[in-house]
Amino acid sequence: MRQEFWFVVGSQFLYGPEVLDTVASRAEEMAAELSAVLPFPLVYKVTAKTNAEITEVMKAANYDDRCLGVITWCHTFSPSKMWINGLELLEKPYCHLATQYNMEIPNEEIDMDFMNLNQAAHGDREHGFIAARLRKPRKVIAGYWRDEHVQQRLAAWMRTAYGVAFSRSLRVMRFGDNMREVAVTEGDKVEVQIRLGWQVNTWPVGKLVDVMNTVTDEEIDALMEEYRSSYDFATNDIETVRYQAREEIAIKRMMDEEGCSAFSNTFQDLYGMKQLPGLASQHLMAQGYGYGGEGDWKVSAMTAIMKRMGEDGNGASAFMEDYTYNLVAGAKYSLGAHMLEVCPSVAAGRPRIEVHPLGIGDREDPARLVFEGKEGDAIVVSLVDMGGRLRLICQDIHCVKPILPMPNLPVARVMWQAMPDLETGLECWITAGGAHHTVLSYDVSAEQMKDWAAIMGIEFVHITKDTTVESLEKELFLNDIAWKLR
Repeated sequence: MRQEFWFVVGSQFLYGPEVLDTVASRAEEMAAELSAVLPFPLVYKVTAKTNAEITEVMKAANYDDRCLGVITWCHTFSPSKMWINGLELLEKPYCHLATQYNMEIPNEEIDMDFMNLNQAAHGDREHGFIAARLRKPRKVIAGYWRDEHVQQRLAAWMRTAYGVAFSRSLRVMRFGDNMREVAVTEGDKVEVQIRLGWQVNTWPVGKLVDVMNTVTDEEIDALMEEYRSSYDFATNDIETVRYQAREEIAIKRMMDEEGCSAFSNTFQDLYGMKQLPGLASQHLMAQGYGYGGEGDWKVSAMTAIMKRMGEDGNGASAFMEDYTYNLVAGAKYSLGAHMLEVCPSVAAGRPRIEVHPLGIGDREDPARLVFEGKEGDAIVVSLVDMGGRLRLICQDIHCVKPILPMPNLPVARVMWQAMPDLETGLECWITAGGAHHTVLSYDVSAEQMKDWAAIMGIEFVHITKDTTVESLEKELFLNDIAWKLR
């Protein structure tokens, strides 16, 4: 099924049929030109002139599974009272593109006919008011529609809306429960389904073992060839790698049969399994599945969603955990890793398959991918249940090449500078209640996550280069008041 966005343009009958024909022609031209550079087609639907037209197109958008969201623009003046019924009904993500057809004011041609036709500056303000009056969540993007930065922001918002649609149909498969006595990985699954659309349910580990026992040698052979094409083998323990392949095939089969796109497990519940899935989980994440360690189903779901929001629908986003710090003056960094499971989409080079002892879980030494993360700007994101509401915390970071080779650390790892600095960033993160598990992403932006949170109706907290502990404490205090009043 082709997924698309709808372009709804506002006008009115006041200007006569010739103007309306021009508006419709230009809207079609804009939609076609933008479709060529945006990640999803932009389909011109209507030049709306009445309450009935607007209401019908918004109702149609709600019930058309192809429609991921609606983008509006007012070429002429469009009285906003006629938008009330339609906007009240609209349930899909909504973006107001504040632009105009022409880039510049033509000195010789401008007259009152030109002014009547080209008054988006007038129409978009009227349109913007009614959305504000209705308290309607929407994205406002202003600028010339042919400018690259405007098109990039539209593209990012489209990917966010795609993440919203994916979230609302997301199913998470839990193998076992959360790690015992851990608080932050818990959460209200009913509230999450109401607010975010996630269906989070548990399947017994014994069922997974049963499925593993049905995996054939031929299936394992085929997956081993995939491993060889993507990764370097730095082990002679081929049977251990084949066992990971058996686990991967079984987990994928169960998820696909149940329509799940994310999963979680815990090293405290491996009954009947010889190894904790390491390479298996990493290669599944490379295919776009979400993962959460220690039973953390929230980060599992967020990993899957942020992958969809990235480039090509499976971007450089990975399950991550803060492990330890380098606190030397002038070289203060966080080291992120996990026992086994970090997605190779964030690797700086070609990952290696290695086999090493794990030290926990009381099972055989598992195979895993070992690599260093790439350099570049990124974000880390944590979704936490505050009791009565969900909070999405996002921190800007800059990833660096690890400053130490760490030859005896056999895990995938990423090193980064937290904004605004390590100590302040850490104090802010802890003050906000951020978890130790996060999603680290190089190609999903903080703006996208803010938009996603706004559409979903949850709290958003952003730690930036300008954040102070004092400003964050004030923000959280005001947020508490505001959310209690909702």
